[in-house]
Amino acid sequence: MSVKKMSLFKRADPSCDGARAPASRSLSGFPDGGAMAARLRRLARFGSAFLSGTALSGLATAALAQQSGNEAVRLFSSTEVIISSLVMGALGAALLSAMWLVRQRGNMEAETQEMRSALSDAQQRISKYEALIADKNRRIVIWEGGSSKPELLGQLPPETGAPQQDRDFLAFGRWLRGLSAGELEKSIELLRSEARSFDMVVETNRDEILEVQGRVSGGKAFVRFIALNNLRAELAELKIERERLAGSISLFHSLLDAIEQPVWRRDPQGKLTWVNHAYGDAVETPTTAQAIEEEREFLGTIAREKIKTVATSTSPFHDRISTVVHGNRTMFDVVDVVTPGGSAGMAIDVSEAEVVREELKRTLKSHAETLDHLATPVAIFDSERRLQFYNQAFVQLWGFTLPFLDSRPDNSELLDKLRSDGKLPEQLNWRSWKETALSVYRSPDTQTDLWHLPNGQTLRVIATAHPQGGATWVFENLTEQVDLETRYNTLVRVQGETIDHLSEGVAVFGPDGRIRLSNPAFRALWGITAEEAKPGTHIKAIETACTPSYDKPDGWRRFGQMLTNFDDERPSLQGTFELYSGLILDYAVTPLPNAQTMFTFVDMTASARAERALKEKNEALQKADEIKNDFVQHVSYELRSPLTNIIGFTDLLKTPGVGSLNERQSEYIDHISTSSSVLLTIVNDILDLATVDAGIMQLHYSEMSIDDLLDDVAMQIADRLHENGVTLAITAPAGLGGIVADEQRLKQILIKLLTNATNFAPEGSTITLKCWRLDHDVFFSVTDKGPGISEEMLKTVFDRFSSNAKGGKRSGAGLGLSIVESFVHLHNGEVTIDSRPGEGTIVTCRIPSAAPRAHSVAAE
Repeated sequence: MSVKKMSLFKRADPSCDGARAPASRSLSGFPDGGAMAARLRRLARFGSAFLSGTALSGLATAALAQQSGNEAVRLFSSTEVIISSLVMGALGAALLSAMWLVRQRGNMEAETQEMRSALSDAQQRISKYEALIADKNRRIVIWEGGSSKPELLGQLPPETGAPQQDRDFLAFGRWLRGLSAGELEKSIELLRSEARSFDMVVETNRDEILEVQGRVSGGKAFVRFIALNNLRAELAELKIERERLAGSISLFHSLLDAIEQPVWRRDPQGKLTWVNHAYGDAVETPTTAQAIEEEREFLGTIAREKIKTVATSTSPFHDRISTVVHGNRTMFDVVDVVTPGGSAGMAIDVSEAEVVREELKRTLKSHAETLDHLATPVAIFDSERRLQFYNQAFVQLWGFTLPFLDSRPDNSELLDKLRSDGKLPEQLNWRSWKETALSVYRSPDTQTDLWHLPNGQTLRVIATAHPQGGATWVFENLTEQVDLETRYNTLVRVQGETIDHLSEGVAVFGPDGRIRLSNPAFRALWGITAEEAKPGTHIKAIETACTPSYDKPDGWRRFGQMLTNFDDERPSLQGTFELYSGLILDYAVTPLPNAQTMFTFVDMTASARAERALKEKNEALQKADEIKNDFVQHVSYELRSPLTNIIGFTDLLKTPGVGSLNERQSEYIDHISTSSSVLLTIVNDILDLATVDAGIMQLHYSEMSIDDLLDDVAMQIADRLHENGVTLAITAPAGLGGIVADEQRLKQILIKLLTNATNFAPEGSTITLKCWRLDHDVFFSVTDKGPGISEEMLKTVFDRFSSNAKGGKRSGAGLGLSIVESFVHLHNGEVTIDSRPGEGTIVTCRIPSAAPRAHSVAAE
């Protein structure tokens, strides 16, 4: 809105100063009348200027002129004029302002009405556009910019396969074809990042066609998905099909350019339109375009006219044509096809194939002449399984007539005729057997089979398939060979079974000193394996394997000298070997035909040492029995009774009822009690060992809980652990169950092991007692961190009275581990020790968890 700016001040016309003469009295009568008059003039000018441009400006001007012309005007009249002018000016200004405000308000109301009308129109247009956008045939995706969330408007028809949900719709790879989805995502990325518009056609997984447009407007990226109508969809499909065909044609052009055979295409007038690189090379042009431009022909005029005459749309031309390539006459296999849009052809160089074919014919003829002179029957069948070649031996073997063979019978037909003539072995399932025999045509491997013919002949049939099809059948007569092998194998098996079941050891050596055969008795007597005495092993190796078994160094050495000497006469030899194992062998060396030698060894141990062994055993038993009886009797009555009295009186002295003891006396009593207990333990151990050795100890089996057993053992060993300053850790899985054993002896085993461990474990260390179950056995393991046991001491650790006091807190009689081993063996178990110097000791006992059928008694 334009507003006119009015001038606030307006200069008065000078001509008006003297227009009117003052009619009032002069002002000179007042004091300082001149100054007053000047002020009034200035006020009048100000009022006139203030009211300039209004209807009252004339009045103010006239009053001012009148006052200027007549200085003698009366004061009251001038003042009234000025005041009246000011009031009238103010009223006029207010009136003008009101009029201006009313006019402005009218303009604003008009503008507001126009804006409301425009807003209503805009809202109607937006509703119209939204209705158009919400059409089911299109959907719009809008990106504001940056990584903001896109806005989606409208929907696509359900038959297109487009998801209705916004999140699923943007996952293009789920409902679009892979190629279309990849191109679309790449185009959207370029649209948002580089504002690059695009128009494309995509395919859904339901084979529907969509048109996609990408645009940028107002800083926003718009992507429109439009479901095409029938005509546009057909046009889009044709566009896609065109692109596919163009790609296929380009691919085939690339393929044809890569092959070595000349290929060409002609228009309906017979003019070349496309050739490959092989064609250009054949016509000696640097590029294919030059060959087309210069119309270089690969075939001669006569050949082209022949192709043009013979080739039709239903019958392509196919023949061999000779042409010149690089100055050489070459034979090509030419194929030319004709279509309404022109023709296309290809030429394949077959010159080398023709040479090879001729060479193959000559080779086959030479092979046929060679096979015809063989004594082995041979038959060759072609790819159609028809007889292609046979030799004279084949005719003689089966007795076929020449006309029948010259008729090229089928392989199946030939087998059927042999079966009907009774010349093939009888089969329970003839069809299956024949299919198996004819499967050679489908197998890449050679098939070999034995045919036992009804006339007594045995044939080895070798069938080999040809790479180009067909097969070769070779029939090898093995009748005599099979007969000889059968008789030889029978003889060898009889001899082998006879020698193998002899109780005497037998070994046969050849003239080269290598063993030919040996029986199990020979290997068992000398303690060697079958590998060490396998056929072909030299006698030196046998000597090395057998020498550690006896103390006569000249035994097998003399055998080797007998085998390898050059004497004409080979004498027999007999003697006796006494082995370290206690065996006594009588040997005999017997020469055999073909310069072979047989060694026989007879075990004479039983007969030679039976009497001596019985005497020694009887004397040993008697002596042992006397020692055991004397020991048990003396120890039982001479040691245990005094010890019991000593221990009893010692305990009695400790009681308050006997009387008080001083500190030294109490200390002496404690030493006596401790020493007596140790001595009683030793006596009990000796008695237990004596009982075991005498064979009179019996175990009293009962079922007990392993957890309770471990608790009792821990309670009994607690004082000893506290005395030695060590800790016991018991490791056992839950639910071990029970064990059937002698509870007293089993506790004795564990206490002996723990006592031994506490004696050698360093102060402050931990002794570990582990228990676990494996199959039908229960294992107990005691581990300490003591000084360990050397390898030499491990050999004698279970010997009685063998004590290793080095590193122990107190020395013993050395019977603890002997008793442990004896009691474990009585339970049919075993005990092992694993120890190394400086690494501690682990003693493991295996106890069967179930009692044997009969009570175990100490071994004799």
